[in-house]
Amino acid sequence: MKTKKLSVGKVVLWVILIIVAVIQIFPLIWLLDFSLASSNEMFTSGLLIIPEKIQWGNYVKAFVDGHFLQYLKNSVLINGLAVIFVILISIMAAYACHRMHWKLSTTVKTILLLGMMIPIHATLLPNYKIYNMLGLTDTIWALLIPYVAFSLPQAMFLMTSFLDSIPIELEEAAVMDGCGIYRIVFQIVTPMLKPSIATVSIMTFLNNWNEFMMASTYLSSPKWKTLPFSVLEFTGQYSSNYAVQFAVMALTAAPAVIVYVILNKHITKGVAMGAVKG
Repeated sequence: MKTKKLSVGKVVLWVILIIVAVIQIFPLIWLLDFSLASSNEMFTSGLLIIPEKIQWGNYVKAFVDGHFLQYLKNSVLINGLAVIFVILISIMAAYACHRMHWKLSTTVKTILLLGMMIPIHATLLPNYKIYNMLGLTDTIWALLIPYVAFSLPQAMFLMTSFLDSIPIELEEAAVMDGCGIYRIVFQIVTPMLKPSIATVSIMTFLNNWNEFMMASTYLSSPKWKTLPFSVLEFTGQYSSNYAVQFAVMALTAAPAVIVYVILNKHITKGVAMGAVKG
């Protein structure tokens, strides 16, 4: 009887998990389906379309006319720099607030972690006014500063959790051997933070990859525009090429999906280890 109950429970669990998986994956299937149809076929009834002819030309048009390579280069550069800055600052800030003893260490740590409670777009207009006064609008810094600032609290939380797992005796031995603070942080502590560094890198990249609101507010010239701007290339005043827009969105989502699928285990492992060690 126990075996039957257990098997029935497993079947129910699998059915629930499959339903949840289908619901989660359906928007991606819907996106790919519409990207291979013509614009006229999109106004038919039904959630999905069976195209009369697969329109591979949508992707060619999206790639060429959507300035895909230029915007992809900007996205990779901005997100890559954001990841590097977040890792460096979070390691130093976590070590300074968690390992070093100074009067305001707890206060500074609390203030930095409170940043997790503030939505990134809540600072849209204040930031714009500040950037406009400093002449930073339409520059790479207009995106880098908020991307780094709002990724830092979560990164510091994970780094701090991992620091608890590193024996302080290693640092004390390094001090006795004559190591300076920077050598201790970057040559002794940082190599042992590899799981959290991988997790922070992936989460920072995924969180900022498709961000559009700030980019559209702060950027006006094509020089630093990121991938989401490709969709606007096919938006007209009176009509839009919806099929190509779906192709652009599929191309834009592809790098993030690939990164998530390949490195998903590192995200799960890093977050789980940080939670247990914290």
